Amino acid sequence: MNGPWQGAAEIAAAVRAKTLTATEVVTAALARIAADNPALNAFTTVTSARALARAAALDGEIAAGKTIGPLAGVPFAVKNLFDIEGVVTRAGAALTAGDPPAGADAALVRQMEAAGAILVGALNMGEFAYDFTGENFHDGACHNPHDLTRMTGGSSSGSGAAVAGGLVPIALSSDTNGSIRVPSALCGIWGIKPTYGRLSRAGSYPFVGSLDHLGPMARSVADLALAYDALQGADGADPAQAQRPVEFVSGLLGQGRGALRIAVAGGYFREGASAECLAGVDAVAAALGASEIVEFPQAALARASAYLITATEGAALHLGRLRSNAAGFDPDTRDRFLAGAMVPAVFVQKAQQILRWFAAECAEIFARYDAVLLPATPVPAPLIGQKTISLGSRVVPLRANLGIYTQPLSFVGLPVALAPVCAPGRLPVGVQIAAAPWREDVVLRLAAALESAGVCAATPPA
Repeated sequence: MNGPWQGAAEIAAAVRAKTLTATEVVTAALARIAADNPALNAFTTVTSARALARAAALDGEIAAGKTIGPLAGVPFAVKNLFDIEGVVTRAGAALTAGDPPAGADAALVRQMEAAGAILVGALNMGEFAYDFTGENFHDGACHNPHDLTRMTGGSSSGSGAAVAGGLVPIALSSDTNGSIRVPSALCGIWGIKPTYGRLSRAGSYPFVGSLDHLGPMARSVADLALAYDALQGADGADPAQAQRPVEFVSGLLGQGRGALRIAVAGGYFREGASAECLAGVDAVAAALGASEIVEFPQAALARASAYLITATEGAALHLGRLRSNAAGFDPDTRDRFLAGAMVPAVFVQKAQQILRWFAAECAEIFARYDAVLLPATPVPAPLIGQKTISLGSRVVPLRANLGIYTQPLSFVGLPVALAPVCAPGRLPVGVQIAAAPWREDVVLRLAAALESAGVCAATPPA
């Protein structure tokens, strides 16, 4: 892929110092998108006119001596389930193509632009976010910048491809069962799924309201923290958002591991994972001095319950469309929604009971440990079109099982950072760093320590 692999912090510093203009930055980003997006298939909409107008306005503000935010001139893009004023919010579907354009930007888009960032477009994704592969039935598969024959993972597929491919330094995405962490792992970049309720979801297309999270993906921990800090803030338009004080983390990244108690997840989270993925966890554990093993009780049951709630709540949201135009769905998405619509209510009630029980068990674990390390996916990026993967001695459907290690954590809303491990000549793998609710500072501190030590880093594609 051509073009510079610049970071957000570097861009913003240059724009504030007037060694680069925001217009120059955006023009270069749009040129990279035009050159490389045909191979990656990351963008579904490029908002060129809006981006150039915003860049010109920002340059005028800088010339006038106005104070500019920490993301001054930084190009960013969003998964196409975020509202963009004047653009149809498609959520990866064909059924939504005729919907009216959004009348206003999503809350997190506004917050990024308030920090000086500049939106350059909307990104490909799995239909209605119900996907782990990155193969959109309507818009085509996204291609992994490390190997164009391989998947990006999903459902934030375009986000993974755009950031890893150097088209934008930051992308905003959603994570219900692993949709930030899976593509971050397969594409070799950083990501964070904040605590459930931390960031506003107002102006985003829902999937499973009780499990949906929004968060950023980036090529460095510093950029990830800058974006996370910009995205915080109370917004009454999202009733699920907790009323928490803003807790900036960018200034904490240099604190390192400190006296944090760190464990490695065993049992379920070691079973079936490939040697490459387990080696990534072991390398991270060694770097952080983590040797104690902890087991999450009944993690498989928690994952099954998350799957059931996803299917039933998602089906309820789309029941009208399933009745009126089932043929308009991706057949795989449609069949999962139809199955979810037929689940007896007593099963959902049981899944909710398991959620409460598993949350209490996790609370006990995080009373003993500040962070736990886990693999993000069972395998590195599969080939586009691949239908199965091996989990130990078992061959299982790929689409349903790329998220087996991410689902239990999002089920109970824990904050998780995704750390990429990119060995030379090999496909990236990802390691999850999980902490207690509201402890994003812990996961980002440890991510920064790993980056500083050279154990984890996003690397440019070959």
